[in-house]
Amino acid sequence: MTQLLKNWLAQGPLAQQLISFNHHDITTGGRFIQQVSQLHQQLLSHQAQRWLLTAEASDLFAIGLCAGLLAGKELILPANTQPGTLAKLEQEFDGVLSELPIKQQNNYLPLTREINQASDGWPTLPDDCEYGELILFTSGSTGQAKAVRKNVTQLDNEITVLEQTFAKHLPHCGVIATVSHQHIYGLLFKILWPLAASRPFLSDTVETPETIGYYTALFPKLCLVSSPAQLSRMPAVLSGERQPNCPSIIFSSGAPLKLEAAMGVRQCFGSLPVEVYGSTETGAIAYRRQHSSETLWKTFAPIQIAQSDTDNALILTSPFLADNQTLRVDDSISLLGDSLFRLEGRLDRVVKIQEKRLSLEQMESLLRQHAWVANCFLVVRPETKQQLGAAIELSAAGKQQLQANGKPAINAALQLHLSSQFEQDTLPKRWRYVAQLPQTAQGKIAMAEIEKLFSQD
Repeated sequence: MTQLLKNWLAQGPLAQQLISFNHHDITTGGRFIQQVSQLHQQLLSHQAQRWLLTAEASDLFAIGLCAGLLAGKELILPANTQPGTLAKLEQEFDGVLSELPIKQQNNYLPLTREINQASDGWPTLPDDCEYGELILFTSGSTGQAKAVRKNVTQLDNEITVLEQTFAKHLPHCGVIATVSHQHIYGLLFKILWPLAASRPFLSDTVETPETIGYYTALFPKLCLVSSPAQLSRMPAVLSGERQPNCPSIIFSSGAPLKLEAAMGVRQCFGSLPVEVYGSTETGAIAYRRQHSSETLWKTFAPIQIAQSDTDNALILTSPFLADNQTLRVDDSISLLGDSLFRLEGRLDRVVKIQEKRLSLEQMESLLRQHAWVANCFLVVRPETKQQLGAAIELSAAGKQQLQANGKPAINAALQLHLSSQFEQDTLPKRWRYVAQLPQTAQGKIAMAEIEKLFSQD
């Protein structure tokens, strides 16, 4: 397998290569070499091995990413910079790489575009040194944040396969994205893959469909990296009208795209989006262009899958996993050939809301820590947009507050409590307060009764 990423990390970019761009600035290879070299020298002077890496701007993030990997450091990527999220990770890192200080930290190195010291050229990895590793945190089935370690070999394998699969659709493309580079999808598709394949990327995050039109008018060939939630909204915003300038290829990942949304995207942009199925732990598994409701997922060339005899869970063997191991994925599938399958639903309580992965048990655990909550249970409501419903059994103090201030005040207080660890668009939208959570004779939650609580507004 060609080592696309490792070859690029070993050599660095060409001086005149375009690395990144936005509406008022560009970064060339020569400038990027100086920026990475400067931070690399600073990292080598620090004994701290574990560095939290976070930045709004993708070009600054890329500087920290390359410098850290070439310095042999561990880079911790938080899902967000919410205070509760950082508090849970504070034992995992010894230094911070970011645009601005995000907490009291002795070891802080700013990510900056300014060049303040001479460069010796692109940093080289000593023969006796290994590349650094990335550590991402994702919700485990127990509700505790789970560290997922990714080494350069795993990332290289995945990027190489993506290039082999899609390069013919990406002729001299720039890359723009509506998703964050702090998560594995954006990290790969917006930063590492473009760098390794010498494609420039937009340093900003695209916020509106109009911005897509602005850049497609400037660049005749563009790759759009987006998500189902964002793509689903675009046809309505664009009034379903065919756009005069369209991306060459559109990627979507995070959850299956609804057929109606896929067709709406095709109507506006002239082609169906390429959906990529996978997760932080697994890396990319399969892809599809959804022509109909019967469109199957096709595994990437080196991926091997099987179907569990007991619960139809997907059994995965992949070079994107550590040591090419086999992993049970908590998705039920129908296997319809060596490389074709249909997704049939989740088998655990880790769900995706607005393409953001979260553990229902983790959110329930945080809710139970509130003085007004005695017990709770969360369910996913199959609304037009996936929403969480919260069934709450109030404590004595909670009941007093409910009687004194009413339900809206309780809702707002519990949402504020959850926002310390969870992003706003993932919080429960529907709240039900019950004397006692319904249970079966075996002491388990009576799901039918829970569903009834949310069957009417």
